Amino acid sequence: MVIKVVNTGEEIGEVAALLFAAQVLKKPDAVLGFATGSSPITTYQHMIKLYNQGVLDFSRVTSFNLDEYVGLPGTHEQSYRYFMTDNLFSHINIPAENIHLPNGIAADADAECKQYEAAVRAAGVDLQILGIGHNGHIGFNEPGDAFVDGTHKVTLTETTIQANTRFFASSADVPRYALTMGAGTIMRAKSVVLVANGEDKAQAIWAMAKGPISPSCQASILQLHPDVTVVVDKSAASKL
Repeated sequence: MVIKVVNTGEEIGEVAALLFAAQVLKKPDAVLGFATGSSPITTYQHMIKLYNQGVLDFSRVTSFNLDEYVGLPGTHEQSYRYFMTDNLFSHINIPAENIHLPNGIAADADAECKQYEAAVRAAGVDLQILGIGHNGHIGFNEPGDAFVDGTHKVTLTETTIQANTRFFASSADVPRYALTMGAGTIMRAKSVVLVANGEDKAQAIWAMAKGPISPSCQASILQLHPDVTVVVDKSAASKL
């Protein structure tokens, strides 16, 4: 695990975007794993900048996202498909047919998880970006008794529901379930970039990088991955 400490969230985005740029330049038909949330936004902004400068061409790239809320169509402003379209996909030339997210409105969630997992495995993710929750969650893999291998349906914790209430009219409107890649799915990515900023993420970063490998901190499994780059600001790295 390589840990890069920078000064600002903007610099985090610059460094992470260059790692994605290197991957696409090396392999134009790369398979990229994307995440939602505030942490990767600056990375996406710098990827867009590199595309607009003519440095990157995404026309042969395929993407898979970590997760999606159950019950929200892709047109809903709080769906993760909408987030990705708004923050990245509508600004670059990745073909629509190459973009993949779990279908949150699938009639059979278990069947959707199985087919999504099969698609991810068949494609093989070259580079996956991750954020990290305050409790060390990655994707929607919350602290628990085990690391889950494949894509699966999860019940959101009350903490997660309350944290996401700010995006909805009320907590009652926050979805109670999500579909997410499992820790095992994430670990099968050839390379991983995890980004985080702010002092409020410092404990999670310490637990991820230096704490025991335990499902009580899902991100700690990344200690076993052969190619992980962590890009954080000084505040997030303050407990390392």
